[in-house]
Amino acid sequence: MKYWKYYLVALIVIIIDQAVKLIVHYNMEMGMPGEIVLLGDWLKLHYTLNPGMAFGVQLGSDYGKLILSLFRLVAVFGIGYYIYHLVKTGAPKGLIWCIGLILGGAIGNLIDSTFYGVLFDNHPYGSPTPWFHGQVIDMFYIDIWEGIVPHWIPLLGGKPMSLWPIFNVADSAIFIGVLIILFNQKRFFAHYEEPVNKPAAEQQGM
Repeated sequence: MKYWKYYLVALIVIIIDQAVKLIVHYNMEMGMPGEIVLLGDWLKLHYTLNPGMAFGVQLGSDYGKLILSLFRLVAVFGIGYYIYHLVKTGAPKGLIWCIGLILGGAIGNLIDSTFYGVLFDNHPYGSPTPWFHGQVIDMFYIDIWEGIVPHWIPLLGGKPMSLWPIFNVADSAIFIGVLIILFNQKRFFAHYEEPVNKPAAEQQGM
């Protein structure tokens, strides 16, 4: 059980993530027509598809999405093994819980990429195969600002933009896991620090 409880948190993230995505897919209209206000103008449900990585970044190739999906698959196995390694070496439990959150989020989005192109036919037009080309379903939208970027701003001027991206439960789990690790680096990774060298005289028993 000392190993599986950390994989269990990943499984819980996956179940919640996929349940929310299925509810959104089957009950919401895509885009602004189906948008649901949750908290004033700040928090909304907005059904959209993400063809690439975080923030919609894509690899510029006909097989870029396939490469990304396969990379995610390899990463998932790597993270899964890392949890086993951390438990075996007695790493802080807080760190392992965080890696469990990250693993669950990674698998949640991997499921979309691998199967949704087939199940929901949401793969981009012209994809060589629907397998591994599914688009990730996003829905949580923190609407801090949306509008046209002033023309005097280089590169982005004149383009429509929203200040915050739209994300899902899997993204949230990854973000929370990474954030907690960043704020607890000294405590989580103290066991990796090099021991302080003692004075030569002390080492010789003097």
